[in-house]
Amino acid sequence: MNYENELIKLINKKDIVTTSEVENEGIPRKYLTDLVRKNLIIRIKHGVYISKDIEEDRMYILQKSYSKAIFSHETALFVHDLIDRDPLKYTVTVPTGYNATNLKVQGLDVYFIKRAIHMLGVEQGETIYGREILIYDKERTICDIIRNRSTIDADILKVSLKNYISDKEKNIPKLIRYSKKLRVEKILRSYMEMLI
Repeated sequence: MNYENELIKLINKKDIVTTSEVENEGIPRKYLTDLVRKNLIIRIKHGVYISKDIEEDRMYILQKSYSKAIFSHETALFVHDLIDRDPLKYTVTVPTGYNATNLKVQGLDVYFIKRAIHMLGVEQGETIYGREILIYDKERTICDIIRNRSTIDADILKVSLKNYISDKEKNIPKLIRYSKKLRVEKILRSYMEMLI
């Protein structure tokens, strides 16, 4: 068996692999090091390797490297086309108690939320390169920016709410349900009254 070719096939198929996935395929881990030295793959962190083809897709790499990090706030607004300004920094939400040091070192804005509601409103989104990522849906994102309105640019808040209201795919009952769970129902209603 040509382990190097098998490893290249696996990485091309999955874009990102871990050392344990490689070993589960019966490929010795030393071939990961060999391919990194030959500049055929990239080691992004301990035990995680990517294909050279996805080097530019930072959102996808972050998602695969930190599976508990859900894209949220301004990043989610941009992906959902609720704002047209590309965020300067990616924003993610992780469960309370999660060690987010590495995320912060990489320049991400990190929010923490109770584990019980961390996965509320999570859906599959896409990076600009068409790869799947986990992101909060529009309704959860609206609630999050209202919940954290003191740290969100006022213009972003205003524009995203206006765009959500005019969105044909909005789901007001879901938005109200989420606002109750996230304890922003009264504030949300006052914003909505101003916009309608």
